Amino acid sequence: MSPRVGFLGTGWIGRDRMAAMIDSGAVQAAAICDPSEACVAEALKAAPGATVVGSLDDMLDMGLDGVVIATPSALHAEQAIRALQSGVAVFCQKPLGRDAAEASTVVEAARQADRLLSVDFSYRLTDAMQAIAPLIAAGELGEVFAVDLVFHNAYGPDKEWFYNRGSSGGGCVIDLGVHLIDLALWTLGFPDIASVDASLFSGGGPITPDRVEDYAVATLTTGTGTVVRLACSWRLPAGRDAIIEAQFYGTDGGAALRNANGSFYDFVAERYRGTATETLTTPPDAWGGRAAIAWARRLADDRRFDPAAREIIRVAETTDRIYAAAVQPRHASSTPEQA
Repeated sequence: MSPRVGFLGTGWIGRDRMAAMIDSGAVQAAAICDPSEACVAEALKAAPGATVVGSLDDMLDMGLDGVVIATPSALHAEQAIRALQSGVAVFCQKPLGRDAAEASTVVEAARQADRLLSVDFSYRLTDAMQAIAPLIAAGELGEVFAVDLVFHNAYGPDKEWFYNRGSSGGGCVIDLGVHLIDLALWTLGFPDIASVDASLFSGGGPITPDRVEDYAVATLTTGTGTVVRLACSWRLPAGRDAIIEAQFYGTDGGAALRNANGSFYDFVAERYRGTATETLTTPPDAWGGRAAIAWARRLADDRRFDPAAREIIRVAETTDRIYAAAVQPRHASSTPEQA
């Protein structure tokens, strides 16, 4: 029998992940909770048999196997910990915490409860990255010495909490850049990061305590000398909806993921040999819900703690170091040691 899962937060991404999981047959949507009646009504169209509850506590009282969390970022850590300590597995939207301290606390709660925990690092599971990552792992590009990553969004979040550091943990770095950081670290095998340099801007000017960044550039150098450059932004005049790229250059060739025609969803993977380009994958690719489905399928077989959850901390630590390098004020729980 498929796991009985509750969906906490049913805005567009919560509904998207819920629909993908239901359509795959990976879960039974047992419960829905959202303060917005409109969001609940939309969610019920995909899961008409789900019980609408008023709180996470009500959801946990139902004896569920798992909870999918898609609420504002400031709530993620506390909600995930409550679920885990109740013996319920968790799939959470990024970021798991507003800084590495929060993320570490959740991962430790999952370890102590021996329950499955995963974060929606969905770009790993695009056809494009699934074609590129094995090339790098097998050494087919030689020694990867440079990685260039970009996520420019010509729009920006439509919820006010994204722009409040206490609610979000930061701006475009923790919203978009976190995907780039994860792609780089995951593809390279989670190397040690020796140094970080970064510059963050808001409205084209310096960051101030009451404004989160809307443009960021950072350079990460690994312990083995690989240079990772990333840039991300909200509301950049990019001439298209989005620019999303992940380029990997090695001593024997290169490979890249890039979005097609400014799309947020369509990606091409290419392999480079000198001036020659080989296309590895092309759209369409229904990748959005794959991480959630993978979590649900693992939950059906084994709900115990997965040590891979510690990778979430590595991503959060690197995010903290970008903020620290740019001397940006952070969420109050951050400390220099955590950065």
